[in-house]
Amino acid sequence: MVPFAGYSMPVQYTGIIDEHHAVRKQAGLFDVSHMGEVSVTGPNAMAFIQNLVTNDISTLYDGKALYTAMCNLEGGIIDDLLVYRISESNYLLVINAGNIDEDWAWMQQNNTANAVLVNKSAKYGLLALQGPASFDILQKATGFDASVLKYYHFATPQANAFLGLEGVIVSRTGYTGEVGVELYCSAKDAPIVWDALLTAGQEFGIKPTGLGARDTLRLESGYCLHGNDISKNHNPIEAGLGWVTKLDKPNFNGKAVLAKIKETGPSMKLVGFVVKERGIPRHGYEIQDSAGRTIGEVTSGTQSPILSTGIGMGYVKNDPQFTAPGSQIQISARGKIFSATVQKPPFHI
Repeated sequence: MVPFAGYSMPVQYTGIIDEHHAVRKQAGLFDVSHMGEVSVTGPNAMAFIQNLVTNDISTLYDGKALYTAMCNLEGGIIDDLLVYRISESNYLLVINAGNIDEDWAWMQQNNTANAVLVNKSAKYGLLALQGPASFDILQKATGFDASVLKYYHFATPQANAFLGLEGVIVSRTGYTGEVGVELYCSAKDAPIVWDALLTAGQEFGIKPTGLGARDTLRLESGYCLHGNDISKNHNPIEAGLGWVTKLDKPNFNGKAVLAKIKETGPSMKLVGFVVKERGIPRHGYEIQDSAGRTIGEVTSGTQSPILSTGIGMGYVKNDPQFTAPGSQIQISARGKIFSATVQKPPFHI
């Protein structure tokens, strides 16, 4: 257990490698109740969110969610988040734990549409059930068949139809690269859901899973971590999040700056890479070209439990000789140099 964003969080239960393989082969259960939740309601809810984030909220319908970024006026990424449309005038924003206070202040500052905002972060529990056996475990434990949900869709089971609990959201989302669901419930009810899933999942090989495996799983899948791979110092275009940046929608925070960057091209670009020799890349390590010239910096790195070699992501100069798949780079790790090949994630498939 370690302190994280004001919470006491589990890094590992049986071990990071063991938990990682359980998620890839069977199932893992994460307690991610530290994540933040903000309710946005009222007739102007959509207008408020549309101005707040880069993705196009008008494409949502009841029961649909989307991934997006929230930028400042300079185009820097304040946070990445999920937006759930419960109804035309009722949305739920799910934000990162370390950014709750800053995000909340930014939302209030930008609420010119006078939407009704409520910070419900302390009221929600959030569990992530991930892995090939997830649907079977969920159905055995609760009777709910998640296979009927499309990716990035969610359901709100009728009151008392989910372990006798009210206010549950079953979301076909996750940050591991595996099939699975995320389960929102009242904070007081989270232990009930946790115990039911672990009990039902024993025959399927379920493992409780901590922050350590969560990080190795998301990195193998090429998912960004706010504070490492994305931050206010980076914009969505250079971070490879152009697909959630809809420059053709009405004005939103940072749009003018991002449109210009898109037109001229970013100076840096986030790339993935696989290490070719012994060595583990770490956050902050220097990325060099073959001549030893600095071209960027590692933002995330680890030893891939599936590949048994080092993998990572980092920003490099936006030049095809450094960004194209197959490009050769090298990592400087406290004086030790090891070579790597640029590769588009996911790395483990």
